[in-house]
Amino acid sequence: MIVGDLKPIDEIISMIAGYRKILVLGCGSCVTVCLSGGEREARQLVRELSHPMHYVGDPPEFSVGSILRQCEQDLVVSYQKIEPGVDAVLSLACGAGVQTMADAFEPLPILPAINTTFFGASLKPGTWSEVCRGCGDCVLSHTAGICPIARCAKSLFNGPCGGSQNGACEVDPNIPCAWMMIYYRLKMQNKLHLLDELRPPRDWRNGGGAGPRSRIRTGVGNPQ
Repeated sequence: MIVGDLKPIDEIISMIAGYRKILVLGCGSCVTVCLSGGEREARQLVRELSHPMHYVGDPPEFSVGSILRQCEQDLVVSYQKIEPGVDAVLSLACGAGVQTMADAFEPLPILPAINTTFFGASLKPGTWSEVCRGCGDCVLSHTAGICPIARCAKSLFNGPCGGSQNGACEVDPNIPCAWMMIYYRLKMQNKLHLLDELRPPRDWRNGGGAGPRSRIRTGVGNPQ
């Protein structure tokens, strides 16, 4: 899922300067799961932003809302209502949600309260770790379900660098070397031969090297 972190309060205060009526809008999907952008977090943010200490004059007027997914334009257009007089929306969605809202409600300013950080998996309650880079050409069948692009600090594609020591990354000894993890898991699976297979050069256009990516599925509101 997409993981995001709340921006510093000072940055948000600077961002909303000049607006008098602001809708703080949570998103009910990924950022709700990672406890950074749901309706509860939106209400918590409004409590903080409403404190007079942040302003020279009176604080803006805030309202709180939430929608299941800000990244789906048909959902946003159909169900998200903007109250009269709202002059900005402070979105707690990921960057995709912010941009979808901005397109749907143009020219209303849609401001990001979240820094979108990575695609992550929940390793234990309250902890998420980056495991996928969304490269568009998944190699997990060759690397024992461990992504070297996301989990290697150097995103090395054909094996480890020379700096790892005792199974740890040279960037930070607390980070396990992704290629050591790949090696030992393939060994347990009796599939070390996969490391000897030559694969053609990677086409990085699938990972965004050819510009913004899109996916069209026929039969779901799209022509054949």
